[in-house]
Amino acid sequence: MRYHGETRRRLRLALLGLSLLAPLAAHADSWQQIQNEAKGQTVWFNAWGGDEAVNHYLDWVSGEVKRNYAVDLRIVHIADAADTVKRIQTEARSGRKTNGSVDLLWVNGENFRSLKEANLLRTGWAEQLPNWHYVDVSKPVREDFSVPVEGAESPWGSAQLTFIARQQQTPQPPTSAQALLEFARTHPGTVTYPRPTDFTGTALLEQLLINLTTEPEALKQPPSEKTFAAVTAPLWAYLDKLHPLLWRQGKDFPPTPARMDTLLTNGSLSLSLTFNPMHAKQKVAKGELPKDSYSFGFSQGMIGNVHFVTIPANATASAGAQVVANFLLSPEAQLRKADPAIWGDPSVLDPAKLDAKQQRTLQALIPENTPPVLAEPHSAWVNVLEQEWLRRYGTH
Repeated sequence: MRYHGETRRRLRLALLGLSLLAPLAAHADSWQQIQNEAKGQTVWFNAWGGDEAVNHYLDWVSGEVKRNYAVDLRIVHIADAADTVKRIQTEARSGRKTNGSVDLLWVNGENFRSLKEANLLRTGWAEQLPNWHYVDVSKPVREDFSVPVEGAESPWGSAQLTFIARQQQTPQPPTSAQALLEFARTHPGTVTYPRPTDFTGTALLEQLLINLTTEPEALKQPPSEKTFAAVTAPLWAYLDKLHPLLWRQGKDFPPTPARMDTLLTNGSLSLSLTFNPMHAKQKVAKGELPKDSYSFGFSQGMIGNVHFVTIPANATASAGAQVVANFLLSPEAQLRKADPAIWGDPSVLDPAKLDAKQQRTLQALIPENTPPVLAEPHSAWVNVLEQEWLRRYGTH
């Protein structure tokens, strides 16, 4: 069969169009296959259960994925993701390569690194989720505490270390590490932080280390025995000055940020601490913090990260887990989660990728005067900082 020149040109363009569409069609087919496979699956989602707002939100997610995708989402409330990491490691050691007890895990930082380095995670799936295209890739969604993600976990919320104060008590908050030390001198006994190994307490150690060290580049790599003392010396010198000025002279530390909130509410403390910049709004909305409570941070930035969900390599219901992860990235789920009246967990979506109404909703939820986000140190710093802190101050 012979074609005229114009016909041949059109045919070539049509074939080119089909070749460009083929990967999209294949991806759509494969996602449809995943959704089909997910129907009727039970997904065991291990998630931190320490907050009533989080638990209510996840109950709503369970109802939505059941109704829309026929996935039976079961939430396993955990106190620490490290406990679930140990269970996954134990299953691997016993040769349980399939039918694992965990299908989805809320994770980041050192727990993610432990699982990824041991090849215990499913990889390469996260950026294949249809809702990935909404994600704000300017956030640290492709690395987790300096560890490359490589599609092994899907973002679902962002967080930033944030101080809370009360307007009546503290109209001018300290906005640097040195200002915090001066504030503690001027208001002795009203400043403290959660005892490491509480995650928020350790985060403050990392924040202060970033602010004070003379070797910030060292924090992007795992700590070295040779340089650890030199890199961290300014932090310990600072804490040695700060601790005698703290609540209970730094001889006792609140176990959790929630305890700090209580002490802020009753006037014992001038400052509380959270890893959620929307926490104050959320707690004020629920009447759990005084109405004049507000958030602030250091003007040069506060450390922040993204929290993720990940799928173990031996998951029983990996298709169902991907459907849940994809739903968690939907504008509907992300905007609901960001609402302080629901949870107040900041979104990982790029407002520019949303429609006009969704953009307005999201912008209204973002707290004003949020400081720049500083990247977390490499995840290996968490444990060594905690151990050194306990060695120096933990026996008081």
